Amino acid sequence: MHKKLAEDYIKRAKIRRKTLDFYLNEKDYPDVVRESQEIVELLLKGVLILYGIEFPRMHDIGKIFNENREKFPEKILERLKEIVKISRLLRKDRELSFYGSEDIIPMEYYSEEDALEAIEMVDNIFDIIQT
Repeated sequence: MHKKLAEDYIKRAKIRRKTLDFYLNEKDYPDVVRESQEIVELLLKGVLILYGIEFPRMHDIGKIFNENREKFPEKILERLKEIVKISRLLRKDRELSFYGSEDIIPMEYYSEEDALEAIEMVDNIFDIIQT
């Protein structure tokens, strides 16, 4: 059961990854950032499920990886700091990229550089979990 659910998360993340290119081409940079966070969250939660690790209902789950480091293979441990950092960085922009605030309009605030960095983080997480 765990394996099937984890595979579902990863499959859906792969499908969502394709949307990032569409948003980027449309110059919808805030949605690239938002969707990147959701993709990373799906991927990381899929990994946790695969290793039988329970996690709370939260968006930044990087610390769960640190707390359960003994359960992961070396290929994940080698890049654990990167996993934690990416999870944290994308989490902080989750709501702001979607809703903005009184002084931040998402389409004006997020740049192509922000979007490209978010895509690179997603691709790094894919690389980590597939190696």
